[in-house]
Amino acid sequence: MGRDGDGNAWKYRQAKKRGGWLGIPREFTERKLKDEPQFKFEDLYISPFRQQRKYSEDGAVRYVDVERRTAPTGIRMFDAYLQYLAQGGLEVQTFADQHGLRLTDIDSMVFVLTGMRGIDFRMKYQVRLADELLRYTDMTVAEVAKRSGIGSANNLYLTFKREFNLAPGYRRLRVRQDGDVGRFRL
Repeated sequence: MGRDGDGNAWKYRQAKKRGGWLGIPREFTERKLKDEPQFKFEDLYISPFRQQRKYSEDGAVRYVDVERRTAPTGIRMFDAYLQYLAQGGLEVQTFADQHGLRLTDIDSMVFVLTGMRGIDFRMKYQVRLADELLRYTDMTVAEVAKRSGIGSANNLYLTFKREFNLAPGYRRLRVRQDGDVGRFRL
């Protein structure tokens, strides 16, 4: 499987070229569900925040627990996978090994339930998690990258440039509003 210039998947055949092998595109093969997916991404996302700041009538600050749906689908394996992503799980292979699965099993499960390719779902999840952490916390870019599962500050930079055409620090400045820092606690 290869990618065209827009990042779309295409199958290729190998042709012998002097000095090495050459991938020659055949046809674009993106799978789509014929029915509506059972779950939308927005319904599956688990926020990393456990508490939210509230003000009492006298102006005192207190934190109350945020209602978190940690099992949004009722499908144990998929809910465990969502919790793994919410905790910043970086290596999907680790999750697969813990549960006796192959990566293709996880990708197929994600595709059947959401209509999204496994890698696209993971990236969307990690980007949203990183975006929330940048907005509502004072974590460094490196800490956000690690906590979101993206890995390194460099990976976070490249991901945010691709998704938002902004570096993570500039994205933080653009989305953060007055009072956002400390609005939520992990």
